[in-house]
Amino acid sequence: MTTRPHPDGGLSRGLLLLMSVASGLAVAGNYFAQPLLDLISRELDLGPSLAALVVTAAQAGYALGLILLVPLGDLLERRRLAVSLYAATAVFLLVSATAANGTVLLISTALTALTSVGAQVVVPFAATLAAPEERGRVVGTVMAGLMLGLLLARTASGAMSELGGWRTVYWVNAALMALMAVLLRVFLPRLGGDGQRLSYPGLLRSTVAMFRYEPLLRWRAGIGALSMASFSVLWTALAFLLVRSPYGWSESAIGLFGLVGAAGALTAMVAGRLSDRGYVQIVTGAGTVLLLASWLPIAAGARSLIWLLVGVVVLDLAHQAVLNSNQNVLYALRPEARNRINSAFLTTFFVGGAVGSSLTSVVWVHSGWTGVCVLGAGFSTGTVALWVLERVSVNRTTEDSPADQGVRDLVTTTAKGK
Repeated sequence: MTTRPHPDGGLSRGLLLLMSVASGLAVAGNYFAQPLLDLISRELDLGPSLAALVVTAAQAGYALGLILLVPLGDLLERRRLAVSLYAATAVFLLVSATAANGTVLLISTALTALTSVGAQVVVPFAATLAAPEERGRVVGTVMAGLMLGLLLARTASGAMSELGGWRTVYWVNAALMALMAVLLRVFLPRLGGDGQRLSYPGLLRSTVAMFRYEPLLRWRAGIGALSMASFSVLWTALAFLLVRSPYGWSESAIGLFGLVGAAGALTAMVAGRLSDRGYVQIVTGAGTVLLLASWLPIAAGARSLIWLLVGVVVLDLAHQAVLNSNQNVLYALRPEARNRINSAFLTTFFVGGAVGSSLTSVVWVHSGWTGVCVLGAGFSTGTVALWVLERVSVNRTTEDSPADQGVRDLVTTTAKGK
């Protein structure tokens, strides 16, 4: 199986697989610590509050990376940028693996998360290399790899910690990230940035300006943020539910629940293929409706494991479908600004996730599982409303910016009856 670019301008299966695995490994490092906080706090003599800051450091570092580093893909040669970020991530993971105290671990965690946005350089890289008629499938496949890395990281870290302590997972991931850096250097083609006349401050200003000039970015960023908020509500509250009666699960058992969510990641590939066939609006609409509907079985899951499993699978399927369709719409806007658009979208996307997580803790304390389900359903209702408003807005628009023209067929095909 070759990993060279396909001669007709598309992607070979080998290269697509490499980019998918690389994306998953990059984001996984940000989630290893979550099930290991107790072990880390005992070995490094950290208090509970300081140990919890490890998770916060990963979130903050990743957010800064999305804002400050991802747009560089439109300015610099993209292979070199991706390889540099992966190599840097490997180095910072090694620092975490050898951390002698909490301060070093916090700093290395933040820096690891900062450079792990190399995954978000690889995704638009794949979209650029893909032939237009297969872009949805390609983006869906790479995002499936990314989401599998995110969802399975907790399970992998728990298993490795039992074999060799909490540091083992950092050693292993550092080695894998170094290997990915080498493989990406060997097999990715050189791809220069299209915004080479911009200064770095100008690049960042241009990223923010995308919200002003691209109405579809505003709509899709809003839909994505609310979808991620709903997703975060579930996965933040799930541990609270499963540790108490009638479940009473152990932490290791709760970690295995991530395997259920992994099934949803595979939806990205199906959603991508449907988008390639012109059904991107159907994918978005169906995804938002299913996202809302999933909260009914999730609510029933307070007392029934079967209903809880059904709800989790449906929510993950819907969330992945919405995310993939959003990206396929946005990647068609401006090829020369694909990384800046990706940066703007994903920053908003993860802000939505942070808001969902923070509100969940408060709602759980005051209203329990019922309140959590109302919160999640509220965010999901917002995705449906924004999608409907976007369709109305697009249909009423009589003047398109030049950037909108490239996505015209993509966003209107379904409305015309295909």
